[in-house]
Amino acid sequence: MTLRLILTRHAKSNWDNPALEDHDRPLSRRGRASATAIGGWLADRNYSPDQVLCSSAARTQETWARIAAKLPAAPDPAILVALYLADPGEMLGELGGANGQCVMLIAHNPGSAWLAQGLARSAPPDTRFQNYPTAATTIFDFETDRWAEIEKGSGKVVDFVVPRDLL
Repeated sequence: MTLRLILTRHAKSNWDNPALEDHDRPLSRRGRASATAIGGWLADRNYSPDQVLCSSAARTQETWARIAAKLPAAPDPAILVALYLADPGEMLGELGGANGQCVMLIAHNPGSAWLAQGLARSAPPDTRFQNYPTAATTIFDFETDRWAEIEKGSGKVVDFVVPRDLL
């Protein structure tokens, strides 16, 4: 069986209020447009998650809400404090407990970039994959039937996009 992972870094956040805690920062206008564009891109390609693991940060939740609005059927997300600024090991730990066939994980950098690089059997030719800009999204396929069996270098990169390509 093949499992599919949609790995997305949150869209661009708003820094206008320096008194706001990092965890509570919303998306910027550009971030809102980017998240909506990613949702449209996913819908156009029939990349629809049946499970969503989302960091508890406001910007990740807003990213998911804007993506979900573009999908034909969007599951309720699992909001996980453990994904807030998580490293790749923590992200893999949360993913290991997933039960969906196609799971979307929405988190932060540098963890998202490191996880993407670590999972990829071979990186896409796009140099932006290395730094994983805001709302970057990679579609991975894994030849396994259990998320807990995902290993470094075992993911086939099916697709990769950044919002700049869509707006």
